[in-house]
Amino acid sequence: QVQLVESGGGSVQAGGSLRLSCKAAGYTYSMYCMGWFRQAPEMGREGVAFIGRDRSTTYTDSVEGRFTISKDNAKNTLYLEMNNLKPEDTAMYYCAARDRDCSGSILVASVMGYWGKGTLVTISP
Repeated sequence: QVQLVESGGGSVQAGGSLRLSCKAAGYTYSMYCMGWFRQAPEMGREGVAFIGRDRSTTYTDSVEGRFTISKDNAKNTLYLEMNNLKPEDTAMYYCAARDRDCSGSILVASVMGYWGKGTLVTISP
């Protein structure tokens, strides 16, 4: 089993920055692909950014150039650096992982096997 715990959410004004962290524990070597999803109120859960075992990354178009996903294997921690935040980035952000590699595309929530409980990001105009 894998346990994922997110942190780093908060409230900032538009144009600001936040860094989300996701600490992994347990059977971590099975996490071939890790990523961040977000879910705004009354919306579905959408994939935001993914990183594979080879550190290849994929971003959804709306965050390309503003968000950076990275990981520190020694610390079993996944990060999401978010810059130039916009009100439409407001959502609950979830860390996720799966025991297959990333496909190079934005993955849907149903293919991820492990989830954290989320951290809330609120961006004010």
